Amino acid sequence: MEKKVTFWNFLFMMLAFAIYSSSGIFSKMASYYEFLSPMYIINIGGVILVLGIYAIMWQLILKKMPLTIAFMWKCVCSIWGLLFSYFIFNENITLNNILGIIIIIGGLLYLTWEK
Repeated sequence: MEKKVTFWNFLFMMLAFAIYSSSGIFSKMASYYEFLSPMYIINIGGVILVLGIYAIMWQLILKKMPLTIAFMWKCVCSIWGLLFSYFIFNENITLNNILGIIIIIGGLLYLTWEK
């Protein structure tokens, strides 16, 4: 079976990366509570659940597309993390954050065009 990147495979991969990045939400929420308190344990459980779902999705992605392409796009997790921090935790986006995202997207475009 030939592995190739289709629109739906790419969309599924982006969803998987968004889910993976959401583990940071649970871990940050856990940090708000006392160690081993019920809410701490619930949030750590959320991290484990999200990472388990992502692990299954990652295996499905690797069945559909080459590892080199899938792993190259994994850097978009930093973009998802920045978006989550802004929209969920009301954190500021700095000029350095924007420059970093531009460098990441530029690198992805460069590597994509090289193929």
